[in-house]
Amino acid sequence: MLLSLPWRNAMHDIRLTILLAVASLSLLTQRLASEPNHRLPDPVSDADYHEGGQPREEKVELGRLLFFDKLLSGNRNISCATCHHPEHGTSDGLALPLGEGPKGLGPNRVAGSSKKTAVHSRIPRNSPALFNKGAKEFVRMFHDGRVEVDVNDYYEGGFITPAKWKLPRGLDNALAAQAMFPVTSPDEMAGHKGENEIANAVSLARAAGPKGVWALLAARLAGVPEYVSYFKAAFPEEIRGADDIRFTHAANAIAAFQSTAFRSDNSPFDRFLRGQEELLTTNQKKGMQLFYGRANCADCHSGKFQTDQKFHAIAMPQIGPGKGDGNNGAYWRASGYRGFLEDFGRGRVTRRPHDNYKFRTPTLRNVAVTGPWGHSGAYMKLEAVVRHHLDPESSLEGYDMERNPLPVLRNVVVLASNNAAFEQRFLSGARLEGFLMRDSFVQTNSILRRRITAANELGVTALNDEEVSQLISFLEALTDPMVHELGRIVPERVPSGLPVID
Repeated sequence: MLLSLPWRNAMHDIRLTILLAVASLSLLTQRLASEPNHRLPDPVSDADYHEGGQPREEKVELGRLLFFDKLLSGNRNISCATCHHPEHGTSDGLALPLGEGPKGLGPNRVAGSSKKTAVHSRIPRNSPALFNKGAKEFVRMFHDGRVEVDVNDYYEGGFITPAKWKLPRGLDNALAAQAMFPVTSPDEMAGHKGENEIANAVSLARAAGPKGVWALLAARLAGVPEYVSYFKAAFPEEIRGADDIRFTHAANAIAAFQSTAFRSDNSPFDRFLRGQEELLTTNQKKGMQLFYGRANCADCHSGKFQTDQKFHAIAMPQIGPGKGDGNNGAYWRASGYRGFLEDFGRGRVTRRPHDNYKFRTPTLRNVAVTGPWGHSGAYMKLEAVVRHHLDPESSLEGYDMERNPLPVLRNVVVLASNNAAFEQRFLSGARLEGFLMRDSFVQTNSILRRRITAANELGVTALNDEEVSQLISFLEALTDPMVHELGRIVPERVPSGLPVID
């Protein structure tokens, strides 16, 4: 059942035109490449992506429907697209997402006044953009890289993940492995204990196995006849009937869709690298020279997608609830809530203290439209995050929590025990105030803030205002025009019959 995918065919035509363009760099490009500290990257090509950049169309279409279908969430109220929406730069426009429960998209997403639409917590990290994550070089996923290709073949599933040996086999790549995990998070997609069978499985630490999250979700999909047809078309050699559907198939399809729909290699900079030098303005070319030269941006933002795929500590402010790391009891004493608020980043994966506060270098494709910026979404303006990189420690010390981008939460519920059962209870008064303290606690606590400062790897880079403006102009040249047309990939309906838009 080959489906017509006009949104995909249009992008394919654009890429074909690009490939027919001038392949070699002009003398000007060569000169610009020789002057800075770092050479300009080679142009992106199909060979840089899994499956040659052309996954099976039926697989892509299945992934598109799954990406927008709330059926994959425990309470059937949130989809992958809620926090990675095409019309919000494949993110959500929020510093920190409001996951399971609230209504609306992007900055308009708010917690409601009922227990079903209230929020249990902010998601502790910014929702990362998805552009080019289907490229082969992206072998680690999430801000801390907790999902990565297992080059030593230690785990049977082929990836190092929080599931360890329980991760099923058959995942195509790291992007597919990543898709296995948001559905296992109570605050992101699963819901909370007592609300549904998925959430109950999560509460018992059952992701894998016959009664685990992945099996339960696969059964949901198998129970929708239309989805069975899509799965059979997408995986004709593996799926002959509903009983053959596994959640790994869903993850592979979602990854194929993301790899295709969010491929981004037609920005003015990309086309410049392919020989169309007139597409960059004078300011953008000057910014490019700074980026690959004296501003030292390419020390970390190197390669075809402006990332070295490594982890660095750059004294980025932490706002929000953190990941429960550390042992500082100041918040506990101040609020009465048990718990810790730091986020050790890569260190919480490797358990090595020297990795604390390090986060993965993000790709800069479409960076101008993927804010807020930073692992906690601390900066709302591109210029602000650029200037942070020029003097991280002063920027951290001078960060203004009065202007932080986190909207105040009013409708917060927690799970509380009631004899032998659990129930949702709204927070109010001092309990709510104590809960909300976590949004600013790490940044305003001098001891915790100094720990972030001590780990900083970046020195001071002196640029004047004109040079900062030129650098930002270059970053804007990394925007692919396709980002403004992504709304067309949103399906009008999904096989579950659930609403695509709240």
